[in-house]
Amino acid sequence: MSQLVLVALFILSTVRMASADVLPHVHPTEAPQAKAVTKVSLEKNMLTLTFGPIDLPAGHSGELASSMPIHFFKAPKDLSVVGYKSRIFTKDGKELPGQYLHHILLQNLEEKSLSCPGEPTYFAGAGIEITDAKFPAGYGVPIKKDSKLVAIIAFYHKVPPTKDVYATFTMEIAPEGTDIKPIKPYTVGVNVVCYSQFSMRPSNESDEGRELKAGTVQVDTKPLKFTMDGCVKYAYPHGHDGLLLIALDNKTTNQTLLRSVPEVEANGNLLGFRPHQVYNSMKGFPVNTKDEYEMTMVYHLNRQEMTDLHGMGNYLLYLAPGPCEQDVAGR
Repeated sequence: MSQLVLVALFILSTVRMASADVLPHVHPTEAPQAKAVTKVSLEKNMLTLTFGPIDLPAGHSGELASSMPIHFFKAPKDLSVVGYKSRIFTKDGKELPGQYLHHILLQNLEEKSLSCPGEPTYFAGAGIEITDAKFPAGYGVPIKKDSKLVAIIAFYHKVPPTKDVYATFTMEIAPEGTDIKPIKPYTVGVNVVCYSQFSMRPSNESDEGRELKAGTVQVDTKPLKFTMDGCVKYAYPHGHDGLLLIALDNKTTNQTLLRSVPEVEANGNLLGFRPHQVYNSMKGFPVNTKDEYEMTMVYHLNRQEMTDLHGMGNYLLYLAPGPCEQDVAGR
């Protein structure tokens, strides 16, 4: 850590903001631990957020379901995010499974969401899957200098007692002078992904996800309309323990566009998504505002499962505006 250059970034002393500016949740309130802090560091082309230390289990505080004080900062320069990865570990360096992490969310308050009108852009993050993301070469999410950014972390509140836990979220930044084409984040899911629509969630869905019944193969679907025409270059999948499949279909053209199967343990606990299950293509595939789409998630919990688990099936898509470049080689 001594080699890291700490970036003097803008930090606000309060976490109270209008609900239109940040993503709210409803959870039992518990005051964040005083020792739990967030640090931002820059080393070469890696911008890293370090969360902790924190003792688990920890509750979630306030509307943002955060286990630590929400961190506000400014982008130190014009940059393009070309990938990201996350880790969760103890003070002595022991790696912890993704089941300890509920979510990490990065928002840009200067950019409006394309998938959730009126909300800020959610441009990167991670959950239980802790899958590394690397966009196709030459593509990245642009962030302007001094853009107001928000980092939110929540740990799963049912983990065994564990002292001094840390998590890191590292964004890879394109080197200065690199020619990068912009891609835009777009969130889709079987679950309601827009907080302004939380009041429309079905009775079996909460902040934790969709209710699951042990011993049953459960298939949930949800219709989808895109708000823009674009070309999907990358799709980051997100799910919970018991997930068998996430898919995105174009109902109008009768095509399956995305189909992601996770790697799991023998008991169904999620280990992540292997690279060939994460869509990554220079060519991409088109989406538009006219066609009808559908999201699907499939779950199965062992009959002897005693933990009250909930399901999620989402994609954080990255779209290039306009049509796909049909002459570009790619799968």
